[in-house]
Amino acid sequence: MSAVETVTEVSQSLSTLNLRGGDQEEKTESYPYANLLPHFSPEQYPPLIPFKHEDPGFRALKHADPRAFLKNATNVVELTPNLGTEVHGVNLAALDSEGRDQLALEVARRGLLVFRGQHEFIDRGPDSYLEWGRHFGRLHIHPTSGHPKDYPQIHLVYKDAKSSYNFEREDSITSTVWHSDVSYELQPPGLTTFFLLSQPTTGGDTLFTSQISTLKKLSPSFVAFLRTLSAVHSGVEQAQFSRSGKRGGIVRREPVEHIHPLVRRHPVTGEEALYVNRQFTTRIVGLKREESETILKFLYDHIDKSADLQARVKWQPGTVVLWDNRVTAHSAIVDYGKSNERRHGARITPQAERPIPALEGLEIPSL
Repeated sequence: MSAVETVTEVSQSLSTLNLRGGDQEEKTESYPYANLLPHFSPEQYPPLIPFKHEDPGFRALKHADPRAFLKNATNVVELTPNLGTEVHGVNLAALDSEGRDQLALEVARRGLLVFRGQHEFIDRGPDSYLEWGRHFGRLHIHPTSGHPKDYPQIHLVYKDAKSSYNFEREDSITSTVWHSDVSYELQPPGLTTFFLLSQPTTGGDTLFTSQISTLKKLSPSFVAFLRTLSAVHSGVEQAQFSRSGKRGGIVRREPVEHIHPLVRRHPVTGEEALYVNRQFTTRIVGLKREESETILKFLYDHIDKSADLQARVKWQPGTVVLWDNRVTAHSAIVDYGKSNERRHGARITPQAERPIPALEGLEIPSL
């Protein structure tokens, strides 16, 4: 099947789809976010070009009160001691440039911020999403996922009773796949914004973990060894998934692989974080295959099992979640399939710097 045929088929499928919310069916034409349904353009993109990233969190450090953007909040609750803060009463749509800088710093420090009651932000639409995201970095265009028509910079997740345009493994006993978004890029994302436009009545939560905390749980001598290592992050499997006819069947940019340090340093906070994930990290450079597989399996199991380092976001209408991909990992929970309800979300994904090794002077080889 050609790319054009695939786009036509997907578009026809969505245009005739009965979109569900709870027990109520509604036609696509009456769905308020029909303009944000997944589109799979066959347009091809060249390789990404390196750029200089200037983190807005640095500007917030110079402010007398870097948390001033929270002064009008009606409630601020820490989800866990080391990861995640839930905020009520702050309108993200009203934040000025200084407030957005402070937000970036707070996300870097807490890893995860959950804002409730953000209907104005969500309903402003795709042009506003792009303006918002560009404050934090160059917007990433995903090589395989669906996006709203004419807005390739907005990554969409979508699943309903009849179709799924997500990266999902059906041959696994669990839907949990811990990852840091598109870590295979030379300059992976930093601050990321995500919200649901439609959600199941229950289920479809998102898990987050602190990669700063997962690192701190390890013994100092083992961490010292990990800091000397680097690993390959690959987008090949994700591209092959789409080329097999799934997720829309489109690959807009050829898959890449890059090498990143196993332990990276956040440019603003200076915190060190483990930087491997089960979805995209394939091998440790310079080790024998068995050695690499053993260490990665241990680290993946450590991330999976560390419930004391994790936070779980339960979605509500009007919720906007921001996280720092440099110091966290996350996984969607696909537990709502039998409900036949729709889960439709949008992600704004600015890229950041090339990962900085925690070990000063560590040379990162090229593939």
